This record gives sequence, C-alpha cells and structure tokens, in this order.
Amino acid sequence: MKQTKSVCPECKKVIDSTIFEESGKIMLKKTCPEHGTFTDVYWSDSKLYDRFRRDSYVGSGVSTNNETVSSGGCPWDCGICSRHKTGTLLANIDITNRCNLNCPVCFANARASGFIYEPDFEQIREMMLTLRNQEPVPCYAIQFAGGEPTVREDLPEIIEIAQELGFSQIQIATNGVRLAKSQEYCEALKTAGLHTVYLSFDGVSEEPYMENRGFNALPVKQKALENCRQTGLNSVVLVPTLIKGVNDHQVGDIVRFAARNGDVVRGVNFQPVAFAGRIDQALRKEQRITIPDLISLLEEQTEGEIPSSAWYPASAAVPVIRFVSAVRKVPLPEFTIHPLCGAATYIFENEGSLIPITEFVDVDEFLEFLESVTPEFEGQGSNVTKLAKVIYNIPRYINEARSPKDLKIVSLITNFLKNGTREHAAQFHRKSLFLGAMHFQDLYNLDLERVEHCGIHYATPDGRIIPFCTYNNFHREGVEARYSKQYRENIKFEKKPLEIQEREAA
Repeated sequence: MKQTKSVCPECKKVIDSTIFEESGKIMLKKTCPEHGTFTDVYWSDSKLYDRFRRDSYVGSGVSTNNETVSSGGCPWDCGICSRHKTGTLLANIDITNRCNLNCPVCFANARASGFIYEPDFEQIREMMLTLRNQEPVPCYAIQFAGGEPTVREDLPEIIEIAQELGFSQIQIATNGVRLAKSQEYCEALKTAGLHTVYLSFDGVSEEPYMENRGFNALPVKQKALENCRQTGLNSVVLVPTLIKGVNDHQVGDIVRFAARNGDVVRGVNFQPVAFAGRIDQALRKEQRITIPDLISLLEEQTEGEIPSSAWYPASAAVPVIRFVSAVRKVPLPEFTIHPLCGAATYIFENEGSLIPITEFVDVDEFLEFLESVTPEFEGQGSNVTKLAKVIYNIPRYINEARSPKDLKIVSLITNFLKNGTREHAAQFHRKSLFLGAMHFQDLYNLDLERVEHCGIHYATPDGRIIPFCTYNNFHREGVEARYSKQYRENIKFEKKPLEIQEREAA
C-alpha cells in the first residue's frame, strides 16, 4: 500500500489517494468529502508493477525565464515549477485546434469548444525559443499538434524555424488526411525539415475507425503511408488510441503491419485511452485498458514472439543517456519520467519472425554495466582509454549469433556509445522497429507523483511549460480561451464533409 495525491474527478480538488494491490492488480482509491469515493485500475499487473518501479530515477528538472513560483501546489502551479523533476523530452505545441475530422476521442476540437485557438507565427517562434533556452538541458524534440496541424498553410515555415532554432527531432501529430491527398505536400514537409510523422492509426480493418473516428479512415492511412514512402519521408510512427473492446484485439496485427512496412514505419506507440475530452464517462470501467494489458495482449497475439519480459519502462534508458553524456561531456535529456508512465522495447524482423532485442542482448546486465562505469567518465581528463575498455567489454552482453542476419548489433551499439549523435541513434532505429506505450492520465487515475516526473510538456503562448496530463485535465481550457476567437468568426476554415475527404484521399 502506498499513499499519494490525486484529485476529485468532479471538483478537481487535491485529495489523498491510496495505491494498493487487489487480485493481482494495482488499484487507486480516493475519497472526496463532497463527491464520494472513486476507485480505478492503476496498473493491471502487480508483478510487472514491481519490476517497472525498480527503474526509477530523479532528473535535474527544468528552468526557464518564466519558471512558476510554487503557491497553489501541483497541479495548479504549472508551469513549470521548481518541484518538477524531469526536463522537456518532447515538447508539444498546439498550432491550431481546427481539424479536418471530428473524432470522438480527441483532446481538442474547435467544433466542440466553439472557438478557434491558433497562435500566430511569432507566438509559436517565441514558444520554441523558450524551449530551446531551458536549463540545464535545452529541449531538442518538438511535436506540432492540434487539432490537425496540417490545416495551417504555414506549417512548412513553422518546421523551418524549428530546424533553424536547433531542434534535432521535429515531428507532427496528424490524422494523415492531407498527406494522403498530396505527395507534393509530403515533399514540402520533408524539404522544410520534418523528421517524423506521428500518424494516428487505430487498426488494420474498418471497425476500429468507425468507432474511434466516425468513418473508415484505413484507406486514408494507407495512402498517407504510400505518399510518405514515395517522397522519402521515411520515419512514420503509428499511434493507435487503444480502447478495450474496440481495437485491443488487433495489437498484434498492428505490429505485424508496421513490420511489413518497415521501410517507412519506424515504430508503433500505443496510447491507452485517457478519459478526457468528449469520451462518455459511463464507459470508463468497461473500456479502461492499461500498459500491462497491452503487453499481455501483444504476447498472446504474437504467439509469444514478443513476451512481456521484452518490455522495459521508458526510464530504463537513463543509464545509457548518462553514460553518453559523461563520455561527450555534454548534458543530454534524461528519460527520468515516472516508470509507470511508459513502456518500450525494440523488435527486429528475421525471416518472417519478430525477435525482441532481449533475445540477443542481456539488457539488465548491460544497463547495470553502463551505470557502474559512468562515474569514471565524469570530471576532467581524456576518456579515450577508458572508453576503449568499455567498448572492449560490450560483446560480453550481446549474443550476435542469435541476432538477425546482417544486423551487426555490436557495431550499432558501440558506435552510438562512442559518438552519441542523432545520426548514430538513427542508424539503430533504421534496423529496428520501436514499440512503445504511453498511458496519459485522466482525472480518475491521476497520480500527482507521476506528474512531477513528466517529460512530455506543452508550450503555451504565455511562456509557460506545462506537463501533458495537467495541461489536458486542468489548463487547456483556460489557455485556449485566453488566446482564442469565436469559431463562427472563422467559418471560412470549415472543411469538406468526411465522406468527400475520404474519397479524395483514397
């Protein structure tokens, strides 16, 4: 049993909460004096919960010129306050809340809210400057989102500015409609400097799209992928919003689809649904799904090819990053997010089979080794001799004979450890398929300890940096209202009916 802080999902007041085990699951329970008791599944596998919690780290936090002075406490002090423990690993900038679709599972939508939120070009540039000026580590990865970012005609120019300001990872979160319509548009985004397309992708058949999106969007997704392929925009991450009873039976098929399209798809990042926005709360218990559920389903649907033992919390990457940072003597973003926020693994295709990295790399021993030698590289002095000794020992943790043919995994890992550049990381990613899961919180399962470790942040026009889960549950409405216009004043932005969009995209 563990005590933490959460909020009442009705009045949003901060209240005490208890995390406890029940029937092999981890539950969260809280009682509001006014609105009663609420119980929800926090983590659906107690054994996996214990294993993941071992990879818990505290980062150096983040400071900006606009750092918030703590007064009201978490989650109201965002952002970002001095209690926050993780820097901005990925920054979201919502460049519009307009969209060319009207999905039931959306966080932000102009039609639903009744107003247009669309920061101007200079506001967006100032938000990017705030991110790049963060200390002790500037933000390197940015995602333009919405709404649907491609409805803005100046998106290529926004991407160009991001590149000029030094962001080394630039991506868009998109439904793919406009990418499906035009190869020329895909080419324009690539030329502007876009690195990754974060493509919503809920399944490999019609049914999940009818439920999540209101129409069969699968042909749109397939056409968007093909246009990315043809224009060399070959870093696409598929993003399924995972809902129990809607598309959880297709997680294995989604991964196999990604593997078959490995020339353009670099990863799948599952997002178990968070009950924010316009989702019917009456379906919460029926549709709630957590990261352990996904991991179990994927093991079952791949007939054991991707076992639960292959998965690690995203925070398990900290020893690798700290080692590379010490070798290069440059502070790097550390994945010190809460170990229960996200999970990840890498898989490789080999003669029709899927092989996780744990089949030929002793991940636990490798991470322990890097953690043990990192202090030797801290401080002044040359690291050449010390690095040579580390590289010499790397093959002890790798069974290259069990790895896919022509992978050269020892070379890929040693090159990254020696150089630590984005290009060397990309060489590894081109050979692998990243599988990830990020479970964003809602008002029912919110744990404020997780919020303080959040590494995915929103930048806002007023200069604040706000953690993802607090922004969508507490701050989005206020920020958008402050910087918005009435929707009817912007009726010219209305899009064509969905059936017409679908026909044109196909």
